[in-house]
Amino acid sequence: MWLTGLFSLLIIVLYEQFGFVAAFAIVLLPFGAVMAVQISTFFIILFILFSYFRLHEAFPILMPLKIPKLLALASLAGIVWHLFISRKLKPHWHTGHLVFCLLFFWLTVSVFAAKDRPLAMMYWSDIMVKVFLMVFVISWWLKTVSAFNWVRFGIMISGTLVACVALYNKANGIGLVEGTRVTISREFRSQIGDPNDLSLVLMFPVSFLAAEMFSSANSNWKRFFALLGLCTVIAGIIATQSRGGLLGICAVLGYFIYQKVKNPVIVMAIGGAAMLVLLAVAGISDRQSGGAAEEGVDASAMGRIYAWQAAINMATSNPLTGVGVNNFISNYYFYSPHWDGKNHAVHSTWFQVLGETGFVGLALYFVMIAIIIKSLRRSYLISLRLQNDNLALNANALRAGLLGFVVAGTFLTQAFTWPIYILLSLSLALEKMANEQLIEQ
Repeated sequence: MWLTGLFSLLIIVLYEQFGFVAAFAIVLLPFGAVMAVQISTFFIILFILFSYFRLHEAFPILMPLKIPKLLALASLAGIVWHLFISRKLKPHWHTGHLVFCLLFFWLTVSVFAAKDRPLAMMYWSDIMVKVFLMVFVISWWLKTVSAFNWVRFGIMISGTLVACVALYNKANGIGLVEGTRVTISREFRSQIGDPNDLSLVLMFPVSFLAAEMFSSANSNWKRFFALLGLCTVIAGIIATQSRGGLLGICAVLGYFIYQKVKNPVIVMAIGGAAMLVLLAVAGISDRQSGGAAEEGVDASAMGRIYAWQAAINMATSNPLTGVGVNNFISNYYFYSPHWDGKNHAVHSTWFQVLGETGFVGLALYFVMIAIIIKSLRRSYLISLRLQNDNLALNANALRAGLLGFVVAGTFLTQAFTWPIYILLSLSLALEKMANEQLIEQ
């Protein structure tokens, strides 16, 4: 009884001091806590989608709601409940978890050894800590076919929505870089406010939509809608005029075409022709940087070469830890062989890891990629053994997504943001589910 009275008093005080919104929020808090426990999987899937696609930034009307933070809290509340109280969640350990922990440890070391420690620490606390927690949350909690189907569906829908926003911005001249390259919410300094980063974010739904379209187990209607979504997302990537993104598209589609054709010569011929068509449609020659007006090695390519040289210089000067996480741009001037008056991004995932975490960090990063490849290969082989079309579909989508990341990431900078770590966690969760289905068989 006294708890009810205390709770009522708290509502009255909040209403008097902070208004209706604060009082309403405290009323909803118990219901939110119950929902976080009962439908934890739902909150985790939403957290994946909002974190990866930056949906709240693509649709700015959602930004005041602080949805990613609320979803993270709800996900963690559900995990803590089911881990320590209901004990429905049974943690499992994989070599991938160990390698990821080692990489995170080395990232932390490089933070304390960074040239600009406050800058590195801010990135570590804002991004990397969340990534660390959610890798375990996702890989432990997504353990049913239904959960994976919802993840796949959410990725396809979210990617299509973000691509629609990109195409709308392109058509209306909103947030264009260099006059022609599309961005989203650039005014909010969003992660997808850079055309190269936007193209890499859209690469993941390309792999899932392509897997859906090429799956012979799906109905014609499913494949038709997947084709519509795929064309929309590819159009969004084309609008960014990112050459790395176009290469990623060719790699993903080439993966599925190879599964059907089984002739590498034909696949390479189709890929080469597709690349020429995509370059022409994207209007790369009209770009202010890297366009047809620049003779020889264009400015965009030379900028990458200078940035990669700077990354190598950072690593050779600091072979163990590099210059520190999120410190490449601020240290570009000191290590680049060419200075044009401004700092530049590294434009390569691999050189970013090398320059910011040294040779040790790069070795651990490569090992993590190898773990993902082996994990997905095991899941795919199990799906063939069990003749499980749904399992094969998820494995194929993730394998194509990894291939797209590796190819596009060679020219784009996404080493320490969500894409590769979501791939890691989904791959480990899928392998666990595949092994359990194999045991049950």
